Amino acid sequence: MTARLFSQSENEFKRLKMKRRDFIQMAGLGAGAMMLPFTGYSHEIDPARMLVPLMDASQKKVLADVALNTAKSLGASYTDVRIGRYLNQFVVTRERKVQGITNTESYGAGVRVIANGTWGFAASNDVTPDGIKKTTERAVAIAKANSKFQKEPVKLAATPSYGEISWKTPIVKNGFEVPVKEKVDLLLNANAKAMEKGASFVNSIMFLVNEQKYFASSEGSYIDQDVHRTWPNFQVSMVDRASGSFKTRAAFSAPVGMGYEYLDGKASDKIQGPGGIILYNNSYDIVEDATMAAEQAKEMIAAKTVEPGKYDLVLEPSHLWLTIHESVGHPTELDRVLGYEANYAGTSFLTFDKWQSKKFKFGSDVVNFVADKTQVGSLGAVGYDDEGVKCKKWDIIKDGVLVNYQAIRDQVSLLGQNESHGCCYSQSWSDVQFQRMANISLQPGKQQLTPDQMIAGVEKGIYIVKDGSFSIDQQRYNFQFGGVLFFEIKNGKIVGMLKDVAYQANTQEFWNSCVQVCDERDYRLNGAFNDGKGQPSQSNAVSHGSATTRFNGVNVINTARTI
Repeated sequence: MTARLFSQSENEFKRLKMKRRDFIQMAGLGAGAMMLPFTGYSHEIDPARMLVPLMDASQKKVLADVALNTAKSLGASYTDVRIGRYLNQFVVTRERKVQGITNTESYGAGVRVIANGTWGFAASNDVTPDGIKKTTERAVAIAKANSKFQKEPVKLAATPSYGEISWKTPIVKNGFEVPVKEKVDLLLNANAKAMEKGASFVNSIMFLVNEQKYFASSEGSYIDQDVHRTWPNFQVSMVDRASGSFKTRAAFSAPVGMGYEYLDGKASDKIQGPGGIILYNNSYDIVEDATMAAEQAKEMIAAKTVEPGKYDLVLEPSHLWLTIHESVGHPTELDRVLGYEANYAGTSFLTFDKWQSKKFKFGSDVVNFVADKTQVGSLGAVGYDDEGVKCKKWDIIKDGVLVNYQAIRDQVSLLGQNESHGCCYSQSWSDVQFQRMANISLQPGKQQLTPDQMIAGVEKGIYIVKDGSFSIDQQRYNFQFGGVLFFEIKNGKIVGMLKDVAYQANTQEFWNSCVQVCDERDYRLNGAFNDGKGQPSQSNAVSHGSATTRFNGVNVINTARTI
């Protein structure tokens, strides 16, 4: 069993509040001045700085070689170094006002080594040859100290040497280059349209991420990656003062591994869904969605409360992604299965014996899940993971049977496999990389089937759109999921809106009740920027895809509260 990897970082994540005169001075800097050498830290910055590279790949390679050579001279058998610059921009509005505009930058390097068969890790914001050397020395010292408690040496699956290579998110428009005023105007316009329709409160946000990550290893890989993510979001709330009740409808947007082109709202990317709703794929119209949200929030208040009982559920992708995340994504992480990890999401009911049997019926025959770190537009899409493994796609559930887990280089030997799945990730330069969830997606059905055709075959059911609150036990087995929009289905037709709906099941019975999946024309991604795991905690961005899916005979409860 591999010992837990300890980390040490120097002055990591200092929160520096910029003084007014400093901001004015920085705002007046020319591009030439911004190219001056920089020692890394996490702080609030002028947005113009975000567009200026701090180092090119050749400069990073020089620093990486300092770490690799130092570690080798100290007896390390393996070394990797990550030099990372992490940029974030938040634009936040409420009704007619801007609540805040924040730009942050975090810059530094982390070094991971194996010495005496044991992991060691250290990080620093001193991104200079001397700083890298000292960081590497600490990492090796930590590994050797840890080795006193190591029972078995770390075993790394082989991975090719890729030499010098680069990868970029295939964006059309860099969101950081778009003027802040344009983003503010877009959000305020969406707020205004919702308020014109009677919304009581509107909160909206634009969240942009750029991870500039350089990886080098003692195995000969030097990998430069530029990763972009975008997430526009809002919440529209409607208050019925006569009854004292209120409802909130969140945006139908998805967080995406795309650039600002996601906000283009192309007509070709709009989907007319059942119940008269408009759904989005590949691009998003936030103004149209906010307008629709205000109208639907009124309907949600007036909707009739659900009668508890057994229903056939028709689950739209913007809802089903969260059920997939909690009941499929987390329990197939190998470290949870083995009990090495339990933070945030517990362990797993998918124990080793179930996988070894090669016949554990996780779901019905139409249930096929793949893990995929290469899917264009997804949050988890990168060329190479954070230990230099080229990313790929692999089966997790095949024809309803559990066939694999999610595992990285020091885990796959436990599965009798020789190749990492390429799903290692760290949220920053100052955190150690470890196994994180890949994009886990339900594959579309093989027969042509639209959501309307699916609903036409349902006698008594509920069509659910958008994720809501949920609860699941620490083995990812017994659960309860809510949603946002609920439409009653009677004799093959949607007859109105419901409220106070949640469904209960255990993971195995739920996925075995899956009887139909719409075809690839209805396939869409959704996901989360903030999948938490670990101690100390880290956050991962991950997408989950599906088409609209039908589950028969699921227990539905009424969540209404009375005083």
